[in-house]
Amino acid sequence: MLHMGRCVLEGNPPIAVALKRSARARRLSLRISRLDGRITLTIPNGVADREGVAFLREREGWLRGHLDQLGEMRRVQVGDLVPFEGRELRLEVGSSRRIEVSGAALVVPGRAEDAAARALAFLKARARDRLAEASDRYAAEIGRSYGKLTLRDTRSRWGSCTAHGGLMYSWRLIMAPPDVLDYVAAHEVAHLQELHHGPEFWELVARICPDFETHRRWLRTEGDRLHRIRFTD
Repeated sequence: MLHMGRCVLEGNPPIAVALKRSARARRLSLRISRLDGRITLTIPNGVADREGVAFLREREGWLRGHLDQLGEMRRVQVGDLVPFEGRELRLEVGSSRRIEVSGAALVVPGRAEDAAARALAFLKARARDRLAEASDRYAAEIGRSYGKLTLRDTRSRWGSCTAHGGLMYSWRLIMAPPDVLDYVAAHEVAHLQELHHGPEFWELVARICPDFETHRRWLRTEGDRLHRIRFTD
């Protein structure tokens, strides 16, 4: 079924595909975002929509197979559980003027339809605070300093350190247990001294974060679950 700017493949479940026109594209192409599962069909100018839809239907089996591998994306709504520092908090709407954690609930002000976006802003702010604190602590421990600290939503890595000492982290680490977040901070700060993954690097990580292997294993087994949570469309 074709709508303005998108196509829906009927089936179980239906698959929504965004249609994108491109003057630079030379051929039809299909892309699945590993970050949020969104699907985009790029159509070169001069190619009719019906040709793009035919191309899409020919590749429906391939598309469904890849979506199964990604896992089901979960769109957060009021009443859902939101991971926060290793806990599951139920998202609720309250009358206070600011977001707060109350018992086992994450209570946000305002309208229910804005609750997920407000929760996302809260998680990002807390992630920045916690990651800055952990980075400061580990940097002081090894006698190094870092440059800019940035947050992103990267699926391929939980953090990185540039050659110039800039640190990047996934904001989704705030959903993991605190010790796991600390391990990632220790890992990236260790790169300020050892910009490689050789024996010296891992010896330094083990010195400043002795249980790092446990936390590393948690990310390998549980981390994908955090990437399947969406707060906005």
